Amino acid sequence: MPIPTLVIAGTHSGVGKTSIAIGLMRAFANQGLQVQAFKAGPDFIDPSHHQRATGRVSHNLDGWMLSQRQNLELFNQACQGADLAIVEGVMGLFDGYGAESEAGSTAEMAKWLGAPVILVINAGALGRSAAALISGYHHFDPDLTVAGVICNQIGSKSHLERIDLAVSQTVQVPILGGIPRTKPVKIPERHLGLWQAHEEALAETNYLDTLAQLVTDHLDLEELINIAQSGSEQPIISTRLDAKTDVAKGVSNRLPHAPRVRIGIAQDQAFCFYYAANLSLLEQAGAELVPFSPIQDALPENLAGLYIGGGYPELYAEQLSENREMCAAIATFCQSGQPVYGECGGLMYLSQGLLGAEPQRYPFVGILPFWTQMGKRVKLGYRQVDMLGPYRGFPNQGKIRGHRFHYSDIVDAQGNLLDINPTAYELSQKDRLQFNYKLQGWHHQQTWEGYQVHNVLASYVHLHFGSNPTFAQQFVQFCSYATLKKAPIQSESCSVYDR
Repeated sequence: MPIPTLVIAGTHSGVGKTSIAIGLMRAFANQGLQVQAFKAGPDFIDPSHHQRATGRVSHNLDGWMLSQRQNLELFNQACQGADLAIVEGVMGLFDGYGAESEAGSTAEMAKWLGAPVILVINAGALGRSAAALISGYHHFDPDLTVAGVICNQIGSKSHLERIDLAVSQTVQVPILGGIPRTKPVKIPERHLGLWQAHEEALAETNYLDTLAQLVTDHLDLEELINIAQSGSEQPIISTRLDAKTDVAKGVSNRLPHAPRVRIGIAQDQAFCFYYAANLSLLEQAGAELVPFSPIQDALPENLAGLYIGGGYPELYAEQLSENREMCAAIATFCQSGQPVYGECGGLMYLSQGLLGAEPQRYPFVGILPFWTQMGKRVKLGYRQVDMLGPYRGFPNQGKIRGHRFHYSDIVDAQGNLLDINPTAYELSQKDRLQFNYKLQGWHHQQTWEGYQVHNVLASYVHLHFGSNPTFAQQFVQFCSYATLKKAPIQSESCSVYDR
């Protein structure tokens, strides 16, 4: 039988769905249920709170980066051994990749899963108008099941009763409770989103159990379970998200008893943005992931490659820069020709360094021929990546999907913005820097990216290997063969989608 599932959605960003979703996850886990959490969309931060609340790794489901089948495979694989699945939505219920379709939206994912939606509204300044709001969301998509509503920012018991009465007279959607505005529990935010779950200052607040008690006191948890059970209609797909999937068939070249390929993965306060599926796919391809902290460790020995993900190097720039032994070791590793892959924060760390407020500058690894600097404008959005360059760690002509979300800019040593592309970049630097990605974003805008020096590839795009697992496979193979000083196997390229 499919697992009982709830999709916690909001009318818009900032309505409180993350706090309520985390509270529900923790409350049901405290009741002894094995709760499997998911995050719709590309966010890295919310899953860290999910994992802390449930004790299970939270996964990203994404209707734009992954196909329907890939999402269902990931969902069913992750739910093994769980009693209840809770999916936290992204932005507003119907918000996704663009205005013309539901692609990438919470609504699309709920329909793919066959799961009921619990809509969170900010009722703080609403009375009967709440009924009009709920009616609009309920009727906007007749194929979607909005099975209940949670009212946030309720002023009093009578306030909730008035909303309940108005809704009962106009639309058949039950009000499942209201969170009072007098008991705010807010997870602090910074420029990239909420604080990380592992941050000591947040953990000391006992926010998880506080949120759990809040939803236990003010929401109908029994009815939520009933809704989850009655709405479990998602198809069961037993295929694992690995080399057996359609998108990766025929490229699993690892021998059953071949030794694991040791790949170092930067994991600490500064580098913490990784899709759980990426790590699983690397391991399935034969990698032994060796975690290390660029802030406080020495580089582990006998590594075949490095994966440096995103995070907050700008918050820990001084500590990262002071660990000169680590910076020098990674630079030597890069210069030796071993494969290194860096995303966003990883790109910043592999650059010459970060420019702070004058006269501050924080030298980093120094492999990429540019500096970075924090800007005021966020650069974000989904990207399709066409792999067209010389980097042998990813399949040539392969296509993969990802997401970018960053404030930093690429600059020269004086802080001037650099326009880096194959035609505009200075010849002396261009000879050192190769380009591998042709990125396609919204409105089909195309740019060149994917910067390569030696066998180092760095980009602002966070790739989701689930959209094309051959990327994980070939990277592991490349690490192995580079260590053996042999040419890597050239695997067949794969298209991201057959929708």
